[in-house]
Amino acid sequence: MAVRLPRGFRMGAVRAGIKPSGKPDLALLASGLPALWAYAATQNRAAAPSVHRGRRLYAEGRPLRAVVVNAGNANCATGERGFRDDERLAELAAFRLGLSPEEVLTASTGVIGVPLPVEKVEKALPQLELGPFADPFAEAILTTDLAVKVAEREVEGARLVGVAKGSGMIHPNMATMLAFLVTDARVPQEVLRERWKGIVDRTFNQVTVDGDTSTNDLAVVLANGAYGEVPLGPFFAALEEVARELARKIARDGEGATKLMTVRVYGAATEEEARRAARAVAASPLWKSALYGNDPNWGRILAALGNSGARFDPFRVEIRLQGIPLYRGGALPFDREKASQAMRAEEVVVEADLKEGPFQAEAWGCDLTEGYVRINALYTT
Repeated sequence: MAVRLPRGFRMGAVRAGIKPSGKPDLALLASGLPALWAYAATQNRAAAPSVHRGRRLYAEGRPLRAVVVNAGNANCATGERGFRDDERLAELAAFRLGLSPEEVLTASTGVIGVPLPVEKVEKALPQLELGPFADPFAEAILTTDLAVKVAEREVEGARLVGVAKGSGMIHPNMATMLAFLVTDARVPQEVLRERWKGIVDRTFNQVTVDGDTSTNDLAVVLANGAYGEVPLGPFFAALEEVARELARKIARDGEGATKLMTVRVYGAATEEEARRAARAVAASPLWKSALYGNDPNWGRILAALGNSGARFDPFRVEIRLQGIPLYRGGALPFDREKASQAMRAEEVVVEADLKEGPFQAEAWGCDLTEGYVRINALYTT
């Protein structure tokens, strides 16, 4: 079912010929009103020109009116030309919408080190049609993804819609993911920016597929105020729900994955330690391999927790898998075959109680399969 955008927003996509598949690969998001915004991007030192430009615009603090995205080409590690091409991408989108380039955010995703074919963008953009639904945009930004990722909520009449892409090269401090959330609620920009960082830390930065942090990642939320004011408590709760749903969809769609892994850590001394412990389990190649093989090898979970930097006493910690107690300060007797059968599910839940404090966190990942190796062994060949 098509997902309708909040008031004042339009999205569209077109085939520009950037993706070898010939699928839609150029997407545009536009707001009829200036939109206040909050932004987070990759911490990779080899960040793409789109990330550098986004950080500059963010620091300047002016509203946005549009976002243009190309998929199939990261426009990264292409020297000075890459920065010129990124600026040209903004200029072309601005011309298409009758805006200033400084009102347009850019994003790119795809192969690193290949010049962006700007001439294809120039030819395709005039043919791009905008409409009130998120679906064409959500499809066009995909690369190795198998599934479109869209989430929506309502808060007392205001709408929130989020669109994301991400499948591989996913690890905390952003991942190979792009996320665009839009709302017609009116939210003060300083509050939006302050709260967005925590939401990103608890959602998108808790996703890991393969331990690699990409060069192009970003997550942005735009609020154009077309609906009006709403209570900020329920609004930010809904915003986090949308971000969490998108994060879970990214993890479930991990390259070659057969199942979603949810890791819940309780009883941590600090929130940061809870997040680190949960991420460590979700990122462990040994545990991810055991997950694929339906092997309830709890020792790999305990080892990942111990390597996370989170404080705990291994003689007090508890570990459960699909609700089955496996470890409580020592190995517990359990039916190994029953536990293995419980792992043959769309979602496998790992729970660990560190017994150190009141804080908890979740992280999301997936199993590690032969499919992941095949996809990435042949990515450019």
